[in-house]
Amino acid sequence: MEFKDLEIFQMVAEKGTITEVAKEFKYVQSNITSRIQKLETELNTPLFNRHRRGMSLTPEGKKLLTYSKQILLLTEEMKKAVQSKEEPHGKLEIGTIETVIHLPEILSKYIKKYKNVDLSLYTGVTETLEKDVLNHKLDGAFVTESEFHPDLISHEVFQEELVLISDMRGSTLEELNGQPILCFGEGCGYRARLKAWYKDQNITPQKIMEFGTLETILRSVAMGLGITFVPKSTVIQMEKGGLIQCHSLPDQYSKIKTVFIRRADTYLTSTIEKFIETIETNK
Repeated sequence: MEFKDLEIFQMVAEKGTITEVAKEFKYVQSNITSRIQKLETELNTPLFNRHRRGMSLTPEGKKLLTYSKQILLLTEEMKKAVQSKEEPHGKLEIGTIETVIHLPEILSKYIKKYKNVDLSLYTGVTETLEKDVLNHKLDGAFVTESEFHPDLISHEVFQEELVLISDMRGSTLEELNGQPILCFGEGCGYRARLKAWYKDQNITPQKIMEFGTLETILRSVAMGLGITFVPKSTVIQMEKGGLIQCHSLPDQYSKIKTVFIRRADTYLTSTIEKFIETIETNK
């Protein structure tokens, strides 16, 4: 059994057709077919159901897929572990929540210094990003601090103060309780903090409206659509410009840390090691 056979098997399981996989690997279709058949012969069991729409995994194929993912991940880790600590290069896939105010500075320093790194950035809420790091979809992510999975390790980036913001109508904190909450989807650390405050105040929010971007949330607040809970550093200019007003909540809800998480059991390549060093020197 060859590693390439497992890669092809995994791709066929994902795509569901020989044609797409052949294009991906730049092989003729007969080559892909013969490799799958070879694998089935070696394991003495059919791995796919063949039908007009393509191919789907048999129960045995689903079992093999679980093991093949683990084998290929370990293979990649093995390659990284035996290589020397050379200049950072290759792909680096990082996730982030939308409110990391110092992120452009961190990325700029890193990319300018390590020009051979192909860095990609993905946004999401803390809970989703944590899962993506755990499942090896991301090399690391900037998230709000919480009780993380034991397989993750975190590096502190900075501490923030969250503030409740509203439009300029001069409402008191008590008067804001009945306004709609504008926020990201479930899994957002800021949303969880605000919900905890509401719960401790025995208040049930009348309406929660979910948005996809921070910019849309802030503009909607300024227009009087509702209130939100965000780091003060992200709205300083809006406050100075008279677009919104900030309301402070007790420290147990408002003080929050942004951290960078990664899997604790993965090999620390020079690419990710230098990225963490850049974070540390930016504090």
